[in-house]
Amino acid sequence: MSDKKNLAVEIKDLVVEFRTDDAIVQAVNGLDLEIEKGKTLGLVGETGAGKTTTGLSILRLIPDPPGKIVSGTIKLGGEDIFAKSEKEMEKVRGNQVSMIFQDPMTSLDPVMTVEDQIAEVVELHENVNHAKAVEKAKEMLELVGIPGERGTEYPHQFSGGMKQRVVIAIALACSPALLIADEPTTALDVTIQAQVLEMMKNLKEQYNTSMLMITHDLGIVAEICDTVSIIYAGRIVEHGTLEDVFDYTRHPYTEGLFNSLPDLDHREQRLKPIKGLMPDPSNLPAGCAFCPRCDYAMEICKTQKPKRVYRNEEHYVECHLYNEENIKEGMLNRK
Repeated sequence: MSDKKNLAVEIKDLVVEFRTDDAIVQAVNGLDLEIEKGKTLGLVGETGAGKTTTGLSILRLIPDPPGKIVSGTIKLGGEDIFAKSEKEMEKVRGNQVSMIFQDPMTSLDPVMTVEDQIAEVVELHENVNHAKAVEKAKEMLELVGIPGERGTEYPHQFSGGMKQRVVIAIALACSPALLIADEPTTALDVTIQAQVLEMMKNLKEQYNTSMLMITHDLGIVAEICDTVSIIYAGRIVEHGTLEDVFDYTRHPYTEGLFNSLPDLDHREQRLKPIKGLMPDPSNLPAGCAFCPRCDYAMEICKTQKPKRVYRNEEHYVECHLYNEENIKEGMLNRK
């Protein structure tokens, strides 16, 4: 396991629910996650798996009501964020940890110039006047590839890719120790996506920032991440280094994600989508949440939640196929 002193963020047994009059939605269910300082972790899963909820939990921005962090711990740089007051959290957000939200169109204020939006963050966290903050804002724009003189323009005057660069500039303005990137390239076309990813990679190295990359795209993970956590129904079902997860895939869900990707070397092959849909988070199965969609499901999968099985110090999987008492039957199913 990782050296505890060298962790940017450590999440243990996180449980998050959304409570409505009709049901309790179990968004995150006992999630564990660690990111070492200066490293990037890819959190990968389908829509509704609990990725964004995990990111918002780190910032303590779960809308309450209806959302509630039921249990668990989140430590940023060794400090428990649940022990902090709301006033203290305001100092943490943007300064110690920042988030790049999924859609740049809705992340920016349409009636403020982009330089004022960056300067606002700088003024809030650094002891500088407005003129100095605007100067820093222009520097940040230059850093993300936008001419500083365009800072006096408004978001509607920028393209989608430029807006995302502005959002990244805001997130990095105070050099946070942790950057949470929530599908930052989803709204961008492929060429702009590649440019933005390359820029984020370079800026991360320049500032020695740790990053949580929330995505459903394994191509992005291969490009930018050091470690990978596969999330399903609010729980990490497989975790390891990039090489572990890509070269020694264990969980049937991870296997399904790889099978859903086109193979450029064998273009005649049809894609193999994962059958079915994500389970209803207000009515999760008693056993393994992936059981109804799994090609290798056994009887035990319907009734018992799988234990964590380690392949090596870093790489683990939560799947009955790898428990000793089931391994023979499981491998027979897998052939």
